[in-house]
Amino acid sequence: MIKRIKKHWRRFIIILSCLIILGLLWIWLTRRTIYSPHELTYGLTFSPLVLKDMNLDWQEAYIKMLDELKVKHLRLVAYWPMIEEKEGTYDFSELDWQIKQASQRNVDIILAVGARLPRWPECHYPQWYTQQDKQTQQKKLLDYIQATINRYDANPAIVAWQIENEPFLIGFGKCSRLNVRLLDQEIALARQNTKKPIVVTDSGELGIWIPAARRADIFGTSIYRHIYSQPLKHYMTYPLSPNFFRIKTKLTELVSNAKIIVIEMQAEPWGPQPYFTLSEEEKNKTMNMDKLKKMLEYGRQGGFDTFYLWGVEWWYWEKEINGNNEYWEFMKNLFSQSL
Repeated sequence: MIKRIKKHWRRFIIILSCLIILGLLWIWLTRRTIYSPHELTYGLTFSPLVLKDMNLDWQEAYIKMLDELKVKHLRLVAYWPMIEEKEGTYDFSELDWQIKQASQRNVDIILAVGARLPRWPECHYPQWYTQQDKQTQQKKLLDYIQATINRYDANPAIVAWQIENEPFLIGFGKCSRLNVRLLDQEIALARQNTKKPIVVTDSGELGIWIPAARRADIFGTSIYRHIYSQPLKHYMTYPLSPNFFRIKTKLTELVSNAKIIVIEMQAEPWGPQPYFTLSEEEKNKTMNMDKLKKMLEYGRQGGFDTFYLWGVEWWYWEKEINGNNEYWEFMKNLFSQSL
């Protein structure tokens, strides 16, 4: 009888000890500083491609973004097809203009270079690229990256260089298979030509993070909540709490010293077709003002302090075409409070 009681007590103590250890581990994994709204930094990504698809004047939109929203942190994109439309001839005029306008307003810039860059179809190649053999393709890519860094690195407005966009995200976009060796060559080339931080990014919900973060000085994650799934053919919300991001951050910090930021936070609708062709009902399924405010709070609860919002082209469309300026005015206020 006494032996049986001792055996039960030993089992109880073992189970209790395991529960305590698991509880302490959970507390450690999810413990992050939750910054107050006034301690947060907000920027945004700008892409002329979307505005061109909308048949809107992208330069006019860009100036209004700078002068009305007064954003102070931008991620701009050095699209290869725009820079080297004709093989061997670089035309930086559009990017020169964007950087000049931002510089005049004391806006700092993360400049993204590579073949895989923000906005659909994710990978952006010049038309002549497909006619080259693989070795030549890789050389041409590296040449364009070096030419871009050499052109802008001395500009104090450029505070960091992003190499590719979510390179480890498989199965999204019209992209060829990831060549890790080539990615490492791109990063090494950038480091040879700049002393500024290197940004590498990965998907927040689908990425592992560690391969990207270990290559970066600044690691950028995306955060999306409400999407349309092409494979499933329906709308969905990721069933993830902010703790999901706290845990991923904690685990990533064990193997990387990179600063972790949100480089892409959803602030526009996501549907089965371009959002400016969606009905109001369809747009509301993935983004409206209520969802936007909850997105911002979700990111804050995730323990992040820096966010680059994704959707300025949509806010502009809503204001200019639909006469709905609630997003524009909301962002104007948000950026005025941003660090």
